[in-house]
Amino acid sequence: MIIIISFWVNTLEGGRHVYELKVVRERRAGYGQKRRFQSSTEIWQSFKEHFDRLDREHFLVLLLDAKNTFIGYNTVSIGTLTSSLVHPREVFTAVFLEKAAAVIFMHNHPSGDPAPSAEDIHITKRLRDIADLIGVRVLDHIIFGCDKYISFVDDGYMERVI
Repeated sequence: MIIIISFWVNTLEGGRHVYELKVVRERRAGYGQKRRFQSSTEIWQSFKEHFDRLDREHFLVLLLDAKNTFIGYNTVSIGTLTSSLVHPREVFTAVFLEKAAAVIFMHNHPSGDPAPSAEDIHITKRLRDIADLIGVRVLDHIIFGCDKYISFVDDGYMERVI
């Protein structure tokens, strides 16, 4: 699967600009097989290398279809050494564009300690409340540390959603 995002800028009379966003999904041989993650450990193993080399917090949303099959992921925010600004508008833009039925939130702690902060817990609850309103399932929030991770579901910070 490849997603191509292109912006077209047209100048109208009066100097105003009109922007058009197109998302194209191509499903042809050679783009890889669809994948269904079975556990938080599988997700950690799949994204560990991605997060290991980062020196700042990155917040990603993993996009899944109705059968919890991987569609793709979107980097929502790149923050500082100790924080990342996460706004629901940016989180759910990719969810809407990809028509995802479920999501898993992921971010890293460059300090190496994956223990969730009070803000991590708060934003997860806020995003989950919004997801409930729009009919999207939040399956987990995984925080990546140095050779370890925390799963909000596995470690009791949120209930498992089926």
